[in-house]
Amino acid sequence: MENRRNFLAKALPACAVSCLGCSAASTQEAPAAKHKFQEPSGMTYEQVFRMAFQEAFIPTMKALAEDLGKEKFVELLKSACSRTAARGTADRMSKAPKRDIATFAAPLVKPNEFWKHVLTYQIVELTDKAFEVKVTECLWAKTFREKDAGDIGYVAICHPDFATAPAFNPKMKMVRTKTLMQGNDCCNHRWEMEG
Repeated sequence: MENRRNFLAKALPACAVSCLGCSAASTQEAPAAKHKFQEPSGMTYEQVFRMAFQEAFIPTMKALAEDLGKEKFVELLKSACSRTAARGTADRMSKAPKRDIATFAAPLVKPNEFWKHVLTYQIVELTDKAFEVKVTECLWAKTFREKDAGDIGYVAICHPDFATAPAFNPKMKMVRTKTLMQGNDCCNHRWEMEG
C-alpha cells in the first residue's frame, strides 16, 4: 500500500495528492480487510498518467491559460509549482541525516518500482561534488507532449526541479539545458554542490 501511495504522490499534481494521505491499518496476525478504495486498480503506469494528466490536469491548465492569458498563467503556474516542489523536498528531507550528493542521488542510484517504470536514464557522473543524469525516456514528457501541452508540462513538472536543489541543500544548484518535455533528445540534469 505504501508503494502505491508513493507512486501516486510522485505522479499526480500536488493538488491531487492531498486526498491520498490515508494509510492502511494492518496487524501482525492477519491483514486487515481492505476497503474497496484500497484494492488494486490493474492500471499501467501509462494509464495512470493519462488519467491524471490528459483527462483532468492538462484540460484544466489549458482552460486557465485561456482565462488568465498565457503569459500570466505561465508565471503563476511556474511560481506555484516551484514553491510546492521546494516545500515538498524540504519536508521529505527534514529528517535526512545528510544533505549531500549521495543522499540526493540515492533514489535514482537505487530506483524503486516507480522510477524504474517512468524514466529511462543513465547516470553520467556521481561524485561528492556533482550528480549528472541523462534521461532518454520520460513518461511525463510523453504524456504532456501527446496532448500538445509540453509548455504546460515544462512549467508544472520540469521547471520546479531548479527549486528542489537549494531546498535540499542551499549549497546545491541544478544545471539543465535540455528536456524531453521541450522536444530535445534528452534531459541533461546536473546537480552541483558548491564549496
